[in-house]
Amino acid sequence: MNFKGFPQEGIDFLRNLAANNDREWFKAHRSEYEELVLEPALELVTALGEEVAAAFPPITYSTSGNSGSLMRLNRDTRFSTDKTPYKTHVAMMFVPEGRPKMGAPGFGLQITTNYAELIVGQFVFDKHQLERYREAVLSDTSGPALVDAASLVAKTGNYPLGGKALKRVPQGYDQEHPRSEWLKYKGLHVFAPTISLAVAATPKLIDVAMGHFRLMAPIWSWLIKYVN
Repeated sequence: MNFKGFPQEGIDFLRNLAANNDREWFKAHRSEYEELVLEPALELVTALGEEVAAAFPPITYSTSGNSGSLMRLNRDTRFSTDKTPYKTHVAMMFVPEGRPKMGAPGFGLQITTNYAELIVGQFVFDKHQLERYREAVLSDTSGPALVDAASLVAKTGNYPLGGKALKRVPQGYDQEHPRSEWLKYKGLHVFAPTISLAVAATPKLIDVAMGHFRLMAPIWSWLIKYVN
């Protein structure tokens, strides 16, 4: 699909949604959302998804409903003090087919009202993934491979790691292990420098995103091989 860029009108809609984040306002402006935000977002899913799927099998993409690559606009407010019903950004995640968007290592893009962001990896591991991750950290094969992957990504640019959630090494693990710091992670992902909305408004966004994805991919490759 020929992606023309995410339009300024879509950003303006998201800003208006942030200022009028209620169901009645959205209902009255739903057709604008579908034209200015949803349609270009699905075009982006297809254009970027094709590139990611070709470069990083078994990644796939989908434009179908809530099970597709595009994140839902509706917020889950059940456990949040913020009860506003809608997200004010556009987000998508590309993961292997059949896997939940937030439950497998993947490649993600988010467009906010200020810039576009990229992420590679997985935000949070489930219980079984966390066990496999910690086993992989301690392994004499996969553990050094993780250190090498992180070092390779760090050498290529400003790509900070995320997912470190614990202040101490988990109970029952060797505090003095040479890779004990990696045991403090409960997810593992890497961020790219933000992308300007001026770039996001053009087809160039695809090439810029893929350039970053390729440099961040060693973290994804390690997760796919040893954790998922």
